[in-house]
Amino acid sequence: MTSQTTISATGPGDKAPATPSDPTPSTGLRGHPWFTLITVAVGVMMVALDGTIVAIANPAIQKDLGASFADVQWITNGYFLALAVSLITAGKLGDRFGHRQTFLIGVSGFALASGAIGLSHSIAFVVTFRVLQGLFGALLMPAALGLLRATFPAEKLNMAIGLWGMVIGASTAGGPILGGVLVEHVNWQSVFFINVPVGAIALILGLLILRDHRAENAPRSFDILGIVLLSGAMFCLVWALIKAPTWGWGSGTTWTFLAVSVLGFALFAFWEQKVAEPLIPLGLFRSVPLSAGVVLMVLMAIAFMGGLFFVTFYLQNVHGMSPIDAGLHLLPLTGMMIVGSPLAGAAITKLGPRIPLAGGMAATAIAMYGMSTLTSNTGSGVMSIWFALLGFGLAPVMVGATEVIVGNAPMELSGVAGGLQQAAMQIGGSLGTAVLGAVMASRVDSDLAGNWTDAGLPKLTQPQLDAAAEAVQVGVAPVAPNTPETIAAKITTVAHDTFISGMSLACLVAAGVAVVAVFVALLTKRGENAEAGAGAAHI
Repeated sequence: MTSQTTISATGPGDKAPATPSDPTPSTGLRGHPWFTLITVAVGVMMVALDGTIVAIANPAIQKDLGASFADVQWITNGYFLALAVSLITAGKLGDRFGHRQTFLIGVSGFALASGAIGLSHSIAFVVTFRVLQGLFGALLMPAALGLLRATFPAEKLNMAIGLWGMVIGASTAGGPILGGVLVEHVNWQSVFFINVPVGAIALILGLLILRDHRAENAPRSFDILGIVLLSGAMFCLVWALIKAPTWGWGSGTTWTFLAVSVLGFALFAFWEQKVAEPLIPLGLFRSVPLSAGVVLMVLMAIAFMGGLFFVTFYLQNVHGMSPIDAGLHLLPLTGMMIVGSPLAGAAITKLGPRIPLAGGMAATAIAMYGMSTLTSNTGSGVMSIWFALLGFGLAPVMVGATEVIVGNAPMELSGVAGGLQQAAMQIGGSLGTAVLGAVMASRVDSDLAGNWTDAGLPKLTQPQLDAAAEAVQVGVAPVAPNTPETIAAKITTVAHDTFISGMSLACLVAAGVAVVAVFVALLTKRGENAEAGAGAAHI
C-alpha cells in the first residue's frame, strides 16, 4: 500500500465528489485510525502545552537574560500573533499539499524552534524563535484535524475529536504544573527542550503511520492577495486586542488598528467573491450550523480563557499559592475535561451536537457564576466544585463545536475548516482576556480609592493610586518596604477585596457570554459532510 493517495485530474470547474481519492480500507499501521489519532495527539500536545507552560518560565527568562517587561510580553505575544494570523492559511496549505506533509513539517519545525529557544542567549533570539514556533504550530493544528476527518469513519469521528480535545484540554491546563516543576527543579530552558524529544517521537510516528488523503477536487492554486488581506486583518485585530489594556480602549491607536482590521476583512470578503479559487469560499458560511459553530468557539473561548486568566492570579496572589500548587488546584478542571471529552464524543454521536453543546454551555455559565462567588477565604473544596463543573461544561463544546465546523465543510476544505476552528478559539481567547481585563480594570479604578479611604489608610496621590490600581488588577497588594505590619495587613485586605470584586464582575460577564452561547448552540447540527471521510478507513 502506498503512503499517499493520488490526485485526480479533475479540473477546477468540474464537480468531483468531495471524497478521498483512495477509499481503500487501512489494515496495517499506515493509515490506521487509532494510531493516527495517537500520532496527531502527540504533536498537538506540544502546541497546546506551549500556550500555558511558558508563562511560568517568563520571570526566570526575564531575570536570566536581563529582559524588560515589554520584552517578556513579546515572548507570549509573538507566539500568539504568529499562530492566530497563520492558522487559516496553514489549513489551506494542508488542503493543497496534503495534511500529512504539513503536519510533519509543523512538528519538525516546532521542535527545532523549541530547541533553538533553549540555546538562545538573548531575548531577541527567544522572541524570534517563538514567532517561528507559532508559524509551525499553525501548520500542525489544522493538519491534525484534517487527518482525523479523512481517516475516521463518520460514526467514530466524534469519539476521535473527543479524545483529541481531551489532549488539548489536559495539555493546556497541565502546562502551569509541568512548567512550575521544570523551572523550579531544572531551569527555564528545559521548558523548551522538552519539546525536542516529543517532536522527534511525533515525527517518527508520523513517518510510519500517517497516510495522506486528498480530496479529488482539492485546490490547485493559491489566493495570494486573499492571504495578504486576511493575515493583515487578523494581525490588526489581534494586535489591537493585545495592546488595548496598555493603550486604553479609548485610545486613537487602538481604534485605528480595529478600523484597519474591519477594512481588511471587508476587502477580503469582496476579493473572495472575485477570485477563482478563494482562500475561504464565503459559501461555507451559508451553512448555519458551521457559522454557529465558529461563533460558539469564539464565545466559549471568551468565557473560558478570559475567566481562567484571573483565576491564576486569584490562586497565586490572593491565596499565596506557588505555581505548582495553583496548577494542582486546577486539576479538577483538567480531570473533568479528560473524563468528559470522550463521553461527550459518545453523547454527540448518539444524540447529535445540539443538546450536548447547549448543556455544556449552560454548565459553563453556572460554573462561571459560581466562580463569581469566590472570596479570599474560599476553601479548596468549594473551588474544586466550580472548576470541575467548568471542565465538565467545556468538554462537549470543545468536541462538538469542532465536529460541527469541520463536519459541515466539504472534504477538500477540511484544513481551512480546521484553521477556522482554531482561529476562532484564539480570537475568542484574546477577546476574553482583553474585554474581561477591561471590566476588571474599570471595577478596580472605581472601587479602590473608596475602599482605601474606608479602611482608614493614608490618602494617595493620583500617580500613587494609578500604580496601586495596576498592582491590584492582578491581585498584588501594593505594600511598600518597611510598612508597619498593621498597615500592611489593611492594605492587603483592601487590595484582595478590590481584586475579588473585579474578578467577580468579570466572571459574571463571562457567565452572560456563556448564556448567549447556549442559544447559539441550538443552531448547530451534525455535519452534513461528515460522511465524506467515512470511506477512508474502517475500524
